Amino acid sequence: MKLIIIRHGDPNYEIDSLTPKGWREAELLSERISKLDVKAFYMSPLGRAKDTASLTLKKMKREAEILPWMREFEAPITDPYTGSKRIPWDMLPEDWTAVNDYYDKDSWGNVKLMADGKVADEAKRVHEGLDSLLLRHGYKRNGNIYEAVSPNNDTVVLFCHFGVECVILGHLLGISPIVLWHGLCAAPTSVTTLITEERRKGKAYFRMNAFGDISHLYAAGEPPAFAARFCEAFDNKDERHD
Repeated sequence: MKLIIIRHGDPNYEIDSLTPKGWREAELLSERISKLDVKAFYMSPLGRAKDTASLTLKKMKREAEILPWMREFEAPITDPYTGSKRIPWDMLPEDWTAVNDYYDKDSWGNVKLMADGKVADEAKRVHEGLDSLLLRHGYKRNGNIYEAVSPNNDTVVLFCHFGVECVILGHLLGISPIVLWHGLCAAPTSVTTLITEERRKGKAYFRMNAFGDISHLYAAGEPPAFAARFCEAFDNKDERHD
């Protein structure tokens, strides 16, 4: 089974849709994905993900099922510097890297900052939603691996968001989402691919073959959007710092 996770195009968060650049990215993405033999499409209920998917679905004359658990990850934490609420994947590197438990796939949610925000509870909801979906496609979670109840070579596509994508990957690969949230960056319309490996009959593992691929943008001369990134150098005043 091939599981393809796609981040939405360059977002206009104010209207929960795409910027003009985001629409260009979504069109280039549709040219890529429409060439695939896709068994099923699923998408987040949020506008920016639905709009990104719409061009591919229209081109293929297909529909996607909306799954509420695929909406952007929603478990705000309290910023220790300002006291305001913020998403848990925007912590300063000097803060999260100093806490060893953040690197542990079982302990990260017990750190007080995460526990107070009930971040692990929200992650569990995503995990359960993902496992329910995979079971529908023939793969049943058993510990840290999947039973290949009905093994197949189908391709399943998810249109969602960076935050929830990292929670999905953390569950499949056995990695703390804190590390993935802060150590990876999926550009808008990037394509991440996982393919099952069933090296012993009935025992499957989802192995990531590509993360954040934006070759469809490069091939068309479309530069990647900056969304989700922070300043490359501190003195780059026109790039995001906070």
